Amino acid sequence: MPNPSNMDDSARLFAELKDLATEQRNPASMQIDALDTEGILRVINGEDQRVAEAVSGEIPHIARAVDLIVDAFGAGGRLIYVGAGTSGRLGILDASECPPTFGTPPEQVQGLIAGGREAVFRSQEGAEDRKEDGQRDLDGIQVRPVDVVCGIAASRRTPYVVGAVEYARSIGCPTLFITCTPRESFNIPVDVAMCPVVGPEVIMGSTRMKSGTAQKLVLNMLTTASMVRIGKVYENMMVDLQMTSKKLVERSKRTVMMVTGLSYEEASSVLAQTNGHVKTALVMILGNVSKAQAAGYLEAADGFVRPAIASALAGA
Repeated sequence: MPNPSNMDDSARLFAELKDLATEQRNPASMQIDALDTEGILRVINGEDQRVAEAVSGEIPHIARAVDLIVDAFGAGGRLIYVGAGTSGRLGILDASECPPTFGTPPEQVQGLIAGGREAVFRSQEGAEDRKEDGQRDLDGIQVRPVDVVCGIAASRRTPYVVGAVEYARSIGCPTLFITCTPRESFNIPVDVAMCPVVGPEVIMGSTRMKSGTAQKLVLNMLTTASMVRIGKVYENMMVDLQMTSKKLVERSKRTVMMVTGLSYEEASSVLAQTNGHVKTALVMILGNVSKAQAAGYLEAADGFVRPAIASALAGA
């Protein structure tokens, strides 16, 4: 076996890749090129069913990550995803969906991708190899110790991501990492590593498949659980959504109707009084208080609807 210290960069990369879990061949798909269309799809679907189980095993680690994110949000910090290729796009997707879903400011959850904005739409594969760009891009958004930085890399080794996480850690940021390599081979110092090992891809090395699905599930869990924890959900409904489209306007009305029993016209009228703020509308109706009182109860409850309603009913 060659000594890694004596290898040039290409040989070192080759040696790394051949041992990665994400670069192995999958025995279940060895004959996929000889199958008909339905057979191909059944192989893919069979492998996809392994993903949720792999993520399930990481829930204790995901929970620790959520706690760090919630603490950061409470201190005015941000969640910053850093990835390359598919992983970077998934981070940007998750970040971009938070404002319309949960009414968060766009800067609270952000995604960075190797190669910048252009890489979201067209592959910029060489960009992931520049480790120093990870620090540069974090500096570009003025990362602070109060921010949580989450690296996303199926293989764990992506230089851009590693560089960003190392820099974030060096300035005192809590750091997370989502990877599909086994925990025992994860050697990057971070506060929490989430390692859903999904096994070899159906097409060797195509980490946009099972690995990408696992990453998407974890990202959904991180932001959704964090938003529940900071009061963005009442029961199981989005109550801090922004009425920025006709669909979201109607969803807001329907939410008020479902929770309170009001008619469509009544819900529309109350939302008009609250400038479309669903939380205030719910506390007004269920607590039988004015708009100003509802706003006060919500502020006292840190934006959580359930305790605000209870306080209104108790006259606290």
